[in-house]
Amino acid sequence: MVENTEFVRNRIVLHFLDNKVLKGYTHDFTPLREKFHLISEDASSKGEVHEVHCSDLKAVFFVKTLEGNRDYVERKTFRSVDSEGLRGLKVKVEFPDGEVIRGTSFGYSRGRKGFFVIPVDPASNNERIYVVTNKVRDVRIGAAAET
Repeated sequence: MVENTEFVRNRIVLHFLDNKVLKGYTHDFTPLREKFHLISEDASSKGEVHEVHCSDLKAVFFVKTLEGNRDYVERKTFRSVDSEGLRGLKVKVEFPDGEVIRGTSFGYSRGRKGFFVIPVDPASNNERIYVVTNKVRDVRIGAAAET
């Protein structure tokens, strides 16, 4: 039996509280730990390893590509997609900087450090988003998330 010793690397885009954004890869992110590492893909620091503290973040975006698609207009409301196939609790997350994310969550609880949101638009570059709970302005659930 051949054992696969290769690390699973997740493509992520980090959004910090100070509006800084870093792109790269991680192999050790878990919501259970306060810190993890990012291998930078930013031009100015490519290949550098950054230790990241969740308390410095507003969210971790797990993405399909680090480049994204600037021409794609993401659908951000439940009415703009076929919500028949959506699973989980509908959530609307508003950050202090005005950014709003809508999607579904299987693990939202005000008492947790954070929770994952699967964006409402299945064609979004974001596969899932880890939201740091105490860094949000407001969270609406169920029917209230649709407004």
